[in-house]
Parts: sequence; C-alpha cells; structure tokens
Amino acid sequence: MTEENNETEFDPVADLQEREQRIRRDMGGADRVARMREEGTPTIREHIDGLLDSGTFRELGTHSRSMRLDDRDSTPGDGKVGGEGQIDGQPVAIGGDDITVKKGSSAIVGSRRMHRLYERAIERGMPYVYVGETGGGRIPDLIGAEGISDIAPDPELARRRRRIPMATVIVGQSFGGSSFQSAFSDFVVQVRGSVLAVTSPRVFEVATGEVIGFEELGGVDVHSRITGQIDLGVETFEESYQAVRQWLSYLPPNAWTKAPRSEVRADLTPDESLAAMIPAKRTRGYDMRRFSAALLDPGTFMELQPGYARNLTTGLGRLDGFSVGVIGNNPMFNAGVLDPEACRKAVRLMCLCDAFNLPVIFLMDVPGFMVGKAVEHDRILSLAIRFVEALGNMSTPTLTVTLRKGFGLAFPAMNGSGLG
Repeated sequence: MTEENNETEFDPVADLQEREQRIRRDMGGADRVARMREEGTPTIREHIDGLLDSGTFRELGTHSRSMRLDDRDSTPGDGKVGGEGQIDGQPVAIGGDDITVKKGSSAIVGSRRMHRLYERAIERGMPYVYVGETGGGRIPDLIGAEGISDIAPDPELARRRRRIPMATVIVGQSFGGSSFQSAFSDFVVQVRGSVLAVTSPRVFEVATGEVIGFEELGGVDVHSRITGQIDLGVETFEESYQAVRQWLSYLPPNAWTKAPRSEVRADLTPDESLAAMIPAKRTRGYDMRRFSAALLDPGTFMELQPGYARNLTTGLGRLDGFSVGVIGNNPMFNAGVLDPEACRKAVRLMCLCDAFNLPVIFLMDVPGFMVGKAVEHDRILSLAIRFVEALGNMSTPTLTVTLRKGFGLAFPAMNGSGLG
C-alpha cells in the first residue's frame, strides 16, 4: 500500500459543510456566544428561530466575510445573518445584526447581503422582518464614496411603496443601520432594556457636550409615550416575537393579495352591551379601547401605539373573520380631542391599511381639534390637513360609527360626510 493511499482523500463538500456548521455554532466566537447564554441574551440566530416556525429557517450568505483582509478571519457573516423562513406557514424574509461580530456593525459585505435579501422579498412578494441591535457603521469600511454608499440607508427602502409588509424588532442597543430600518418599517416593536436612536450617548457627549443615559435617549418609555416611533413596547423577547407574528396574521403577504380571513365568524345578534358602554351624558368619559375590543371578533383587537396619543385609539382586528383597522376617539383622555400626536398616529394606521387593502372603521366621538399655543407651534394646521389628505386618498372601504358627537373640522377628519 502506497503512502498516497494511506492519506485521507479531501472532500470539499464535507469541508464546506463543516465550516458552515462551525460558523453557525460559534458565530463571532464561541466564548462570546457562551457569555451571551450565561447572561440570558439570545444570539441573532436564536431571535430568528423564536420568530419563525420551527425548522423553517434557510440561511443565505453564511460564508460571507469582510472585504478587508485584516478582518476576514474575525467577521463570519460580516456582522449580519439573514435568510428565508415561515411564520404561521407563510414565507417571510428575515435578517438581523450579529453582535458577536464587531457589535453587529454595518460594513460593505453585510450591507450588500441585507440589500439582496430585501430584493428577494420584493421579488417574491413576502414580508420582511428585521431584528435590530447594531453598533452603527463600521470604520474604516464606511470611509470613502463606496463605503458610505453601501452602508447608508438602502434607497430601495425609500421606494418600497409598501409593496410588502415590513417589521422591525429592536432587541438591544440600536444605533444607525437598524434604527433607520425601523423608521422605514410599518411595525416596530421594542424590548425593554434596548435602545433605539440615531447615534449613541457617547457621540452626543463628544459632539455637543450633552450627557444623557441610554434609557433617557431612546428607551421603550421614550418611544412608546413621547416620540411614537415604535408601535409596541414589550417586556420580553418572547413577547416581541409574538407581537410580530400577531401583526403579520392580519396582513396579506404583499399589496396585491387579500388578507387571510380567519375561521371565526361574528355573532350577528344585536349586542345591547355595546350601547351600554356609551354614557348618555356627552361630558362623561369611557374607554374606546374596551369598546373597540367588544365590537370586533372576540380576542382579535391588537392596539397599536397604546401609550402614545392616548386620546386616539388605533389598532388592527377582525370583524366576521376579516382583517380591519380601527381608529377611534378615546374620551378617557383629553375628551378624545384630535391633537398633533393623534394626527400622526391616525395617518400611520391609514397608510398601513390603505397599502394592504384593509377596511377601516372610524369610531367618532370627538369635540374637535385641540387649540392653543402649544399645538399651533407643533404644526396642528399642517397635521390636521395631512390627516384629511390621507383619508381623502384612501382606496379601501371605510365605515364611520358616530357614537355621540363630531364637531368642526374633526368631523370630516374622522371620516364624516364628504370624505367617507
């Protein structure tokens, strides 16, 4: 027997598979993965597995690495993970930031991967979900025209025209790339303890001298109550996964198809309890959230932006199994008046429903638009007309239920006569 015969023949396929398994197991370092598990922090692949139906994830671009020779050995995936899978049996594209690789920072190859994944989602007409936790753009990759062009927000996202639903989950410190992604998205859910901002507090301090903490800058309470830049704040990762799955269940996979109808059918018997929820006295308050939930199929109402502009209730639900949007004045807060924040909140839901062919039910009980110096300085005039413009351009069916009153410009804005 010759020496050559004693040598094991090299199997390139087996070698490729072994490297692929090692990348997916160890990611940016086995020690980093072990540390995250000790801390109870999921890796990006664990986040993806939590969002998708079990065993459906098919990763794309596993062997990608940084273009920089010095970084090739330490950048599996170049800081991003992405592929395709299923949620409730429906195809989705899903990607996110891998913080085990240079804190999930955005570089040329990783950004190109996510761009290609988004293109596939558009081509195939399926929702796009992103899990955000990035340290921002990676230096020196973003230096120069080529670098900044590849890493900057994808212009295709700006041209999406809501052809497919897009959701972002913020699970950690998110500065730059995934923050921009969230601002493009139709649905944003943020986990408590995470941060959503354009840049980090350290950059604030260096650039302006302002000292600010992470939570104060972009925590869940800031965005759910003050800025309205998220649709839902949750306490746990599992809640964020369930929120995305529930939100997608109301929508079609793309703008050219109908939303699925559930098997639940409405009880068409008149429900006297609905009328009993509305006080006869116009100055008495009641909770529009409770009324909306009772009006829709049981257990189907998903309120959106519940802590922001509480004088207006918005959400998705089902009526006789059909997906619908709901916009209702909430007299429990500021008498249900329309103010700048309420206008922004209503327009966001109207745009979503119009894009994905969902009828909208307006529940009107409004004393008018808010008046005063503060709202005038917050552009109430422009925002009120934007509200009316959005309604006037809707192509989906709308229905208005006047529960007690509708005064002034707020009457047509809430889909009163002439616009509905």
